[in-house]
Amino acid sequence: MTQRQRRTDGGDRPAGESRRTGGTGAARRRRAVVAAAALAVAGPLAFAAAGHAGAAGTTGTARVTSAADVTGTGRWNSAADVTGAARGNSATDVTGAARGNRVAGAAGVAGPAGAHPIVFARYSSAAPVEDLYAIAPGGGTPVQLTHTAAVSDVMPSWSPDGKRVAFVRYGIDGAIDGIWTMKSTGGGLKAVPGTAGASDPAWSPDGKRLAFAKPVGTQREIFVAGVDGGSATRLTHTAADDLHPTWSPDGDYLAFNRADAAGHSRLMRIRLSTLAQKAITGSGSHDWTPDWSRRNWIAFSRVDSSGVSHLYAVRPDGSAVHAITSSGFNDRSPSWSPDGRRLVFTRGGADDADPEHLYLVGADGSAPTQLTKTDSHDLEADWLP
Repeated sequence: MTQRQRRTDGGDRPAGESRRTGGTGAARRRRAVVAAAALAVAGPLAFAAAGHAGAAGTTGTARVTSAADVTGTGRWNSAADVTGAARGNSATDVTGAARGNRVAGAAGVAGPAGAHPIVFARYSSAAPVEDLYAIAPGGGTPVQLTHTAAVSDVMPSWSPDGKRVAFVRYGIDGAIDGIWTMKSTGGGLKAVPGTAGASDPAWSPDGKRLAFAKPVGTQREIFVAGVDGGSATRLTHTAADDLHPTWSPDGDYLAFNRADAAGHSRLMRIRLSTLAQKAITGSGSHDWTPDWSRRNWIAFSRVDSSGVSHLYAVRPDGSAVHAITSSGFNDRSPSWSPDGRRLVFTRGGADDADPEHLYLVGADGSAPTQLTKTDSHDLEADWLP
């Protein structure tokens, strides 16, 4: 690794600047290892929680810890219904799926939009260790999928069929560290062999492979491996940090961001069959966390000279780059809707006192709407394809 600090939310700070983190000191140090690289420019940001009309957000967290069903009006309209959250009794327990009890209504996903839920990581001052949650694009109360006090669960990625979620799990003591998968209900935890220290998992369109970043010496490189582990193929060999891979719709390419020692980060593209690489954005850029849509656009966050990040989109060949958001807020970690017409992203987060919420926005920048509203840090959202 370089002297730059990595953060789980893909946010960006120069070396030496205090990180916005929760949890214990050990958890904070580990968070610096597994997260996206920090940029060389950043500044304090003002965040206005009010003033954005649209989809209803949350007024609380649905943390189901008993065998009782939660009743209501809606159902999770996908193949795997969300179930109650059972508290784990050790660092390796999986929390979610409380004996097959279905969460519905206010504690679940209501309405037809529930067929494509959004999974994300959350922490707060009251619960400083990250857990995974799911929420409907139409709003409602998030459903908690994991809850283990001794481990952090971050960087979730849906499988294409919506049946499983890949994510990074790491423990305070370092005994647990790597990529895991679980059922969309929160049960069925499986470790992916050979991924110790890895970050940024991304499920392939055919559901058979995972791309991820992994340490090699002092840097991080891009790898691809089978979902069940086995031999991983190293794709990049550079002196920079290669992070946050995202698949092309046909599965033939990956895009990712390459961060150099000077604090710059540009988007890159690699063809898996030949390993030929091409730069998508300029070498002096501050571009992070790309996400490739079915409409063949790549959304990403770009940090301007004042240290504020905005959402942008670009074609895979580097053409037609344009801004999606341009407010004074800190917008980052975009994820496309299944039809490629909207994005979910994180807004806010100047420091621990500044909440980070999920927002939705049209691909053309229209109708930004706040999705989550609790006093928490909601990060790294992934929209079910």
